[in-house]
Amino acid sequence: MIAVNNLSIHFSGDYLFDAITFLINDRDRIGLVGKNGAGKSTLLKIISGHLEPESGTISSPSGNTIGYLPQEMIIRTPRTVMNEALLAFSELLNLEKRIITLTTQLSEREDYDSPEYYKLIEHLNEANERHRLLGGNTKEADTEKILLGLGFEHSDFNRKVSEFSGGWQMRIELAKILLRRPDVILLDEPTNHLDIESIQWLEDFLKGYPGSVMLVSHDRAFLDNVTNRTIEITLGKIFDFKCSYSEYVEQRATIRENQMNAFANQQKEIAEMERFIERFRYKATKAKQAQSRIKLLDKMERVEIDGMDASSIHFRFPPAPHSGKVTVEAEGLGKSYGDKLVLNDLNFMIEKGEFIAFVGRNGEGKSTLARIIIGDLDYTGVYKLGHNVKIGYYAQNQAMMLNPERTVFETIDDVAVGDMRPRVRSLLGQFLFGGETIDKKVKVLSGGEKSRLALAKLLLEPVNLLVLDEPTNHLDMQSKDILKSALLQYDGTMVVVSHDRDFLQGLTDKVWEFKNHTIKVHVGDVYEFLESRKLESLKQLEIKTAAAKLAGEDIISVGKQDYERRKLIEKEARKVRSQIEKQEALIEELEAKIAAIDVMLADPHNHSEKVASGELFHEYEAFKQQLEEAMHNWETLHTQLEEVQDQI
Repeated sequence: MIAVNNLSIHFSGDYLFDAITFLINDRDRIGLVGKNGAGKSTLLKIISGHLEPESGTISSPSGNTIGYLPQEMIIRTPRTVMNEALLAFSELLNLEKRIITLTTQLSEREDYDSPEYYKLIEHLNEANERHRLLGGNTKEADTEKILLGLGFEHSDFNRKVSEFSGGWQMRIELAKILLRRPDVILLDEPTNHLDIESIQWLEDFLKGYPGSVMLVSHDRAFLDNVTNRTIEITLGKIFDFKCSYSEYVEQRATIRENQMNAFANQQKEIAEMERFIERFRYKATKAKQAQSRIKLLDKMERVEIDGMDASSIHFRFPPAPHSGKVTVEAEGLGKSYGDKLVLNDLNFMIEKGEFIAFVGRNGEGKSTLARIIIGDLDYTGVYKLGHNVKIGYYAQNQAMMLNPERTVFETIDDVAVGDMRPRVRSLLGQFLFGGETIDKKVKVLSGGEKSRLALAKLLLEPVNLLVLDEPTNHLDMQSKDILKSALLQYDGTMVVVSHDRDFLQGLTDKVWEFKNHTIKVHVGDVYEFLESRKLESLKQLEIKTAAAKLAGEDIISVGKQDYERRKLIEKEARKVRSQIEKQEALIEELEAKIAAIDVMLADPHNHSEKVASGELFHEYEAFKQQLEEAMHNWETLHTQLEEVQDQI
């Protein structure tokens, strides 16, 4: 558990937080939400110990461990991916040295009945148990499993970390945090560096994690799938909801509506009382009643409406210029980087008005094809741009490509031409840059502010083909929704590279899946694509049956064997799930007992016989030992369930 007490910090004269207080409880899954600049990243830095608050405290139990993943970091190491990931086990390596030392000390002693000897045995048992809990016997296998889950291939394990991009290096840091198994995991925008498959893997991992998780994300689907608690930061305050993000949005709207209704009713009541007082306070027959109402007004507890930051970007894309029916066409298109083949023999056509999503694992060529389309990369084969096609491009690292020494105004004014020159200030206002903000240098802007500024550049001239590479990274929920709304009203052609399922849902009419150097076209939006991927995995039975038919075997018997095998696996999975539920019930019961004893022990006036005799302390330690065993059993069963499900 971590306690945040009366935390305050301010920048540029305004409070980012003003005396905020909350607890991070065991096994909490907290989504930290709020607009860009609200202070989410700052709060994670303070909790992780990377930043000191101006006032207030962060307290946690002795020995409590925290794993923190920032939004961006630079990793400089000569190590390979596997060796870098194994650094996560530094505590294990120290434990192994301690175990050897303790074992040696015990072997050299002969005072078997002395308190010192028993103390050494106790320390050795504690070290061995900690070693087991941290996965000392399975560290290589655990490392391999997590690296594969985060998208690495076996062939990547012996490659140097320096060969990978910043996004892939962040995955290595994430892997190290997950392998350390800290009591509390703090993640700042982890999905920015992951593809859809890796995000889904991380969701499953975090849902089953035995510690606490607090994360910042603007991926609504990710938040809904992982979190059970939502803390909103707005205007220096926090609002704490015991539910997932989508439920929080509904509850927040209901609460505010009720507050506004109560406020309106109270204001009406106050106005009526004030009219009565004004009318009758000087009339002898009514003076007593008027005084009574004055006292009522003074004592009345005024209804307050929770503060909300109502500022938001607002824009529409200019109408698309007329173009031909075919926007982009390619035959035998290929691309390699040295000896590494990325795209091979692609044949496709993008027609006017199509909205296409590029999806697939990182490194499969999504951004490469986007850059070929805009004319930024060479290629092999034939590629043609349609008649009168004008391209607008948002690069994955667009925000980082801005000149850090230019001001916000200069960034747009430098490239604005024609009718847009006099409208630069108005355009910046649409993206929440007004007043003194337009004179800020780019280097002091937050990630979200840089993303908004880069988006503003897209509106400087009309285009009929938008190519967007991860446009939602660093944008808050409201800004993403407004961008999506503007794109839905856009009357040109669009290609978007994105891993944000909620953003893509209903936005595109085709999904291009990048895999094994080629593309596969799926008609529909991203959720229809994800559903079809699940169905495709079940086609293995059809493939096996067809192979049996070609070999002259009995098709029914092959299908029946597969059916029986699946039935046995499902039976085993149900058995393991039942055991998991029993362990979860036991954990809940033991946690309740421990909490009850905590209350009794914290009471200085409690002089019961059980306290005085020490019996309560023995019970307390016994319950904690049972809880630790139950948690270990729970973890083991989850691993067992994963192994069973992998057989399906």
